[in-house]
Amino acid sequence: MHFDTVWRDARIATLSPQREGLGEVTGAVAARDGRIAFVGPESELPTGWDAARTVKLDGRWVTPGLIDCHTHLVYGGDRAHEFELRLKGASYEEIARAGGGIVSTVKATRAASEDQLVAQALKRLDALIAEGVTTIEIKSGYGLDLVSETKMLRAARRLGRERDVGVTTTFLGAHALPPEAQDKDTFIAKVCAMIPQIKQAGLADAVDAFCEGIAFSPEQTARVFDSAKANSLPVKLHADQLSNLHGAALAARYDALSADHLEYTDETGVAAMAQAGTVAVLLPGAFYMLREKQLPPVDALRRHKVPIAIATDSNPGTSPLTSLLLTMNMAATLFRLTVEECIAGVTREAARALGKLSDIGTIEPGKACDLAIWDIERPAELVYRLGFNPLHTRVRNGH
Repeated sequence: MHFDTVWRDARIATLSPQREGLGEVTGAVAARDGRIAFVGPESELPTGWDAARTVKLDGRWVTPGLIDCHTHLVYGGDRAHEFELRLKGASYEEIARAGGGIVSTVKATRAASEDQLVAQALKRLDALIAEGVTTIEIKSGYGLDLVSETKMLRAARRLGRERDVGVTTTFLGAHALPPEAQDKDTFIAKVCAMIPQIKQAGLADAVDAFCEGIAFSPEQTARVFDSAKANSLPVKLHADQLSNLHGAALAARYDALSADHLEYTDETGVAAMAQAGTVAVLLPGAFYMLREKQLPPVDALRRHKVPIAIATDSNPGTSPLTSLLLTMNMAATLFRLTVEECIAGVTREAARALGKLSDIGTIEPGKACDLAIWDIERPAELVYRLGFNPLHTRVRNGH
């Protein structure tokens, strides 16, 4: 059998659900036509195999390429001033109600050109790529009108052409009430009307909403989800971050790919997610930046066997974070996730949260050959270290 590339003498965390723990294998990974063609002990390589390129890894660890499954990477301006206000005691809700928060980023994003949005986002994307990220989800939500939302989504799509990285896009029109809107119900009707146009333009892979007291009610969120379903787009939800509006249960009712944040989710919501197969995406960066006290229900998620992903939630206001390695440490330190849960959370379960587990997220034959190769002695180093990047090589589609 002929391979394009074979990586030999590797310790491989396959993350295969058919194997225990991280699915560890000592041996080789082989790629052909951008896909994984073999993974296993070198003694099991096909008889008579050859390869255009053979790379000896000298015992380095290989994981699936990292996946950041919840980001707001495209936006204009920054909100460093609000950070200062929070340090002086202002709450997130107080800042938002005073015209700051999401609305301030909306003004900067509307004023920026598509080229400017791409240029600014590339700096953030490059930081993630440098740590082994091969796939990223990017939400809109800072335009809040059709022209600006589509501008953001076009910019996000362009990032996947400017860099060798997989980009999935999510329409988050129901993120906040824009300054010109008179009332939430009227604005939600406009968001619902945007969805078929965005779908027809091929700009979004999913639809999201912010279900919260300072954003939109469960009933308003359901209207957005009904429109998404009518246009054959899967849904995701910012749920139960600041209060329990039963967003997790709402997400599950619509078979959402994921429900994200979840600090105030109750046992009923967790059980509903388990029944629906909805992934829990935990976002420790926002929890840290907002100095929250209410922990997400990790024990309940474990009891009900809800898959747990983690992500940066990279955004200008509540999580200006562009490091999945630091995110893993935060998830372990703040939420008490295990090393295995953290690594699975930025690979296998992150892929599941994007509806892409059939193609990425584990090192198994037939999947895209997206790999991260690390100069580490044990996988725990990826979670343990702070401010240290041990990436040796990033591989995307076999290259």
